[in-house]
Amino acid sequence: MIELYTAATPNGHKISIALEELGLDYQVHALDLAAKEQKQSAFLKINPNGRIPAIVDHDNDDFAVFESGAILLYLAEKTGKLLPVEAKARSQVIQWLMFQMSGVGPMMGQANVFYRYFPKKIPEAIERYQNEGRRLFEVMDSQLLHHQYLAGNDYSIADIASWPWVNIHEWSGISIDGLPHLQRWLQLIAARPAVQRGLQIPPPSNETAEEKAERIRNMVSR
Repeated sequence: MIELYTAATPNGHKISIALEELGLDYQVHALDLAAKEQKQSAFLKINPNGRIPAIVDHDNDDFAVFESGAILLYLAEKTGKLLPVEAKARSQVIQWLMFQMSGVGPMMGQANVFYRYFPKKIPEAIERYQNEGRRLFEVMDSQLLHHQYLAGNDYSIADIASWPWVNIHEWSGISIDGLPHLQRWLQLIAARPAVQRGLQIPPPSNETAEEKAERIRNMVSR
């Protein structure tokens, strides 16, 4: 059994979606980020960086894994699914996984901060991160022109890593207009039952978008 420490964020949803896709038995621990539960000593023993998500695999000597990309690789290798065995195909999946980890996630994360949460509006920062997010979307759109999924014609952890971030493009203020292949990919993955289940873990709160933005603004300004 796997214990999942998570919150309702794109990085958290990567892992709940993967666990649902893989059909693994897991238990959810939803951390209250506003209350800084991710900084408590018990969780820091699992993830010294104090971030979600993280897992503990009790079927493998209580092995702890943190960083969402590393968790996806671990789960794929554990099950032999969502990651090819053949060297070139495997490398392509890992390349697009790293593309998300180093590009899409950080750029959209900063876009979220400056567009939605930062107490002072800094137009240059907002424009910089939204433009870079859009550029990365255009790279993905070009790739998806010739492939059903990011790393080829098979669904993989590369898609699971990127989809929860691209799915919140409106929250980041980044348009996907004129990117038909990216739009097709978004809809294709959104229709997967495991993705729909994974997005409900942990269960979404009842707070409005405005309340969420205000809560995170207060966290950022501390």
